[in-house]
Amino acid sequence: MCGRYVSPEIAEAERNLTVDLALWREYERSYNVAPTDPVPVVRAVDGRREGLLMRWGLVPYFSRGIPPRYSTINATVEKLATNPSWRGPWQRQQRCLMPATGFYEWHLYPDGRKQPFFIQLADQELFCFAGLWDSSRRDDGTRILSCALITLPGNELMRNLHNTGAHPFRMPALLAREDLSRWLQAPADEARSLLKPYAAELMSAYPVSSRVNDPKNDDAALIVPSPQDGRAQPQSAEQAPEPRPEPKTLRLL
Repeated sequence: MCGRYVSPEIAEAERNLTVDLALWREYERSYNVAPTDPVPVVRAVDGRREGLLMRWGLVPYFSRGIPPRYSTINATVEKLATNPSWRGPWQRQQRCLMPATGFYEWHLYPDGRKQPFFIQLADQELFCFAGLWDSSRRDDGTRILSCALITLPGNELMRNLHNTGAHPFRMPALLAREDLSRWLQAPADEARSLLKPYAAELMSAYPVSSRVNDPKNDDAALIVPSPQDGRAQPQSAEQAPEPRPEPKTLRLL
């Protein structure tokens, strides 16, 4: 499961993703995006890229605008064509891009301690999760737009790191930059071929503060390397840089 991530500045997303119609002007960047939050999403409408906000946690069209009691933030790649929540958006080609600059996962140590890690890509400062979106009409006629990011079996790095939670050893589907247009507009079979583990050598991860455990905490200090990592001391949000360590093999001490 991927349950927390860092969203980009909207202007940065518009430039990088060549958004034709921007409907997300009110959005402020989050360093701790959590389920049910409104998140920036890019979808294709009549061949043009539209940027807008959607609820993270897919509300299926058949649910009459009522969010399910079960989690729908992650759509498993193995069940895209069969799970009732994912089958409709997948068949209707309601695919989307969910831009991010990094995401969090937790590692469980033998002593029972859970340590959050921040994961980035070495070849894309801003990248996109492969996502699905849907629209569900409430009884009053209004609609709720929502989305889910797709997950798949993890690469070597993520299998080693993400060893806890309800769905361990998995990772989000991360798209290569050259595949963004195909994900939005290609036939289903071609789009499905893009869903594969990202190269582990192009990813990096380092431990961060447990403050990220609380979704109320939302500041740049969340992505500063943890003091226990031996590479950084505590910093305020104002001092916090945008760390981008070189890709390397993760060592869980």
